[in-house]
This record gives sequence, C-alpha cells and structure tokens, in this order.
Amino acid sequence: MIPSGLAGPWAAPVRQLLDFAWTQTRACAFAIALLSGVAVSTLLPGLPLARYDVLVVYGVLLTLVFWLRGWESGRDVAVIAVCHVIGLAFELVKVALGSWSYPEPAVLKFAGVPLYGGFLYAAVGSYVCRAWRLFDLGVVRYRPRATAVVAAAVYVNFFSHHWLPDVRWVLAGLLVAVTLGTSVCFTVRGVRRRMPLALSFVLIGFFLWVAENLATFAGAWRYPYQQHGWEPVGVDKFGAWALLISVTFVLAAVGRRPDPGADRTVE
Repeated sequence: MIPSGLAGPWAAPVRQLLDFAWTQTRACAFAIALLSGVAVSTLLPGLPLARYDVLVVYGVLLTLVFWLRGWESGRDVAVIAVCHVIGLAFELVKVALGSWSYPEPAVLKFAGVPLYGGFLYAAVGSYVCRAWRLFDLGVVRYRPRATAVVAAAVYVNFFSHHWLPDVRWVLAGLLVAVTLGTSVCFTVRGVRRRMPLALSFVLIGFFLWVAENLATFAGAWRYPYQQHGWEPVGVDKFGAWALLISVTFVLAAVGRRPDPGADRTVE
C-alpha cells in the first residue's frame, strides 16, 4: 500500500510515484501470475503432465479467473485472445527458423511450439488492457489508421527480415513520425498526466526486455546461446519489444470510444 506518513516538499511527488508503481504492478497481474507459474513449474518434480502442457492448463485457468472475477472484461479477453493467436503465429515462424526453441517435450506442441507460448503474448495484451482501465487512459491526436499500418509492417518485418532486408530502423522512424504529437493521458492519485505515445512504447519495451530475461531464466524458452546455460538476453531485444508493443496497443485501441474530456479525445 501507499505510505500515508510522508511529509515535506517531496511527499506529493513520492506518493504519486509510488501510486503509479503500484497501479503498474496491478496492471501486470496476469503477467506476474503467469511468470510465477513458469518459475514454480521448474521446481515441481513428478508432474502428471509435461511441464509445457501444465502451463497451457494454468494459462487457461488464469484467463478464466481474471474474466470471472471481473478483472478482465469480455472485450479485454477478446483482445488477449487475438494477442495469443498472433503470438503463436510469430512463434511458429521464429522457432522454425531457429531464433529460439522450446526444448522440453509436450503433447500440446505443434511444429516445436507449445500452445502455452501464446500466453506470453496474451500477458502483454492483458497488461495494456488493464492499464487502459486502471489509469483511465485517454489518447490525444491518435492516428489509428496510420499507426495500425506501421504496426502491421513492424510485425511483418520480424518475419520477412530473414529473407529480405531488415528495415526495423526505418519502421522505428515511421512509428515516431505517425505518433508525433500523440500523447497518452493517465490519472495518478486524481492528477491527470500526459506522456508521448512513442516514449510509452520505449518504456514498456524496456520492462518487457527485463521480463524476457526473467522468463528465459525460468526456462520459459531458450535462445541458441542459452542452450548450455542461461545468459542475459541481448539488448537488441529491448528495441524489438519497443516496436512490437505498437501492435498490442493498436489492437487494444480498436473500438475504444473517444473520451469526453479535451485531454482524452481520440482523433
């Protein structure tokens, strides 16, 4: 909880920061629960099913619990499901090309990809949807069509760069261009604040890179250089996540009604 005994000139900013961090933690509830399950599963000997299959069941149960408890709306679950599907498509291509692997056996595994792999992307979708609600998110001067086109190109480039030139830096520039002047508005302790959308992508990308390090350490999947012992995930993945989060944001933004306040207007 947020301490109430803070005093002095720094009290209000510290409370704001702590409340922001606490709300972010709440928004990450699904991801925290999922990664905790991955970590705990490595410590459980004699599981009745393959670990990856147990994690599929766990992911489904988590989704049901969050929905039935009202922590995710039906609309949120739909967005999360789409994230799961496009994440699995991403995994199928990347695993086939040897970018990373899931070395453990499983029944619910297709072309080297366990079905639970999609829940890792679903967790990102859950975070964006929950943050949208918990922070009362609004968007200023959002260009949905242009942003969606660039986000789709980002997604495709992560496949196509294996055969065609890698244009991620060009796409990064285009993403900055189409989000120039676009801000996300959010509420912390009753105070409405604003952040450039592009900056939010960078910050989320950084924390996803941190989460990826934790996930690979817990054995969620393996990069080729981690086959004989864990090593930190390369910093280049930070940039990759900062780009890929645009896809999740576009999906979460679909169908959102413009807010009535001037600082919440969606163009």
